[in-house]
Amino acid sequence: MKNKKIALITEAAAVAAVYVILTFVANALGLASGVIQIRISEALTILPWFTFSAVPGLFVGCILANMLTGCALFDVIFGSLATLLGALGNYYIGVKRPGGEKAKWLLPLPPILANTLIVPFVLAYVYQFEGSIPYFMLTVGIGEVISCGVLGLVLFSILKKNENSIFQRQ
Repeated sequence: MKNKKIALITEAAAVAAVYVILTFVANALGLASGVIQIRISEALTILPWFTFSAVPGLFVGCILANMLTGCALFDVIFGSLATLLGALGNYYIGVKRPGGEKAKWLLPLPPILANTLIVPFVLAYVYQFEGSIPYFMLTVGIGEVISCGVLGLVLFSILKKNENSIFQRQ
């Protein structure tokens, strides 16, 4: 039991570390923040399908990434909560698997919806970018479709082939 807890904590820490690294890569490319953002790290939101430890890993990783890239406090809080909500949604999809393996096509939806509904208000009210909430919803939504819908599903397909040797099941 003790070894399993250590393994799950280690797995969560690894997810957090990869999230931070991928956010730094996107940030270096000018994609991690702003009105138009494609956070490569958001592709990791598919991981809760495989293991619950990805949920706290994504949440902590997003908090750290936002803090380390200089985001405003409310962005750290609400942006990380959006990622947490998306991760929890994907854990639920992974556990319930409505429609069996075809449920994988639902994985992009929770993080896309959470970020599209939360992040535009951060952009408008915290950073006071010029533009309307619907415009920010469009730009954030497109970025999330690329990150979670395209990159996330590609990552899912790669990981699915070896899931039993990679992830600890709870």
